[in-house]
Amino acid sequence: MTTDTLLTLMLGPLLLVQGKWVRRRTPRLPEPDGARQGQSGTGPGLRVLVLGDSAAAGVGAASQSEALLGQVVGALSRQFCLDWSLVARTGATTAETIEAVKEMRGSGFDVVITSLGVNDVTSGVGPGQWIAQQQQLRELLRERLDARLLICSGLPPVHSFPALPQPLRWYLGRRATRFDRILRDDTSAEANTEFLSLRFSQDQALMASDGFHPGPGVYREWGRRVAELVNQRLKGKLSGL
Repeated sequence: MTTDTLLTLMLGPLLLVQGKWVRRRTPRLPEPDGARQGQSGTGPGLRVLVLGDSAAAGVGAASQSEALLGQVVGALSRQFCLDWSLVARTGATTAETIEAVKEMRGSGFDVVITSLGVNDVTSGVGPGQWIAQQQQLRELLRERLDARLLICSGLPPVHSFPALPQPLRWYLGRRATRFDRILRDDTSAEANTEFLSLRFSQDQALMASDGFHPGPGVYREWGRRVAELVNQRLKGKLSGL
């Protein structure tokens, strides 16, 4: 019996009660308004997709311009002529995102930025199953969408989310840290793939009002780091990634 299984058995009833309490108590913030596809900027052409869950969708920001998509577009449009899209949904898991990608139509993308994992953690998906799904998703993005650079965002510091009471915060934070680590390790030697840690700040003042999602300050730094990776990998060599 694994440690995770033992902890789940021991704490299960309490975690279940706390989980229901959090769902009732935590305000459900909307996905922000704003365009989810468009063109902007000047320079070499670059097709960008932001893909994933509520954080990818920008929950916690007042508009898409303040969210991850807007921050990435704002930073990259200084160097590239962007064709950008957002495919994200609150509550999305990795398995659900795989199905969403299978249904996508149209041209491919040079860069795909993913934000997934928290809903897998909270839904009880095992780490082995999850990393297999992540591998399937990356393969699908390359084969179906011709993705040339994948930026896989890690999991946020769930152990510091103020919306979660103890021991639920500790339990989910422990699982999120494990998922974050195995995603980092799994992508470390993979060609044209970058792992982007989201553990650059645990300042609760930078979180959204629900105590669970990023606020504009987090999205700003997240977008800046995405743009930095894209420029490192693509600037001056877009035709030969």
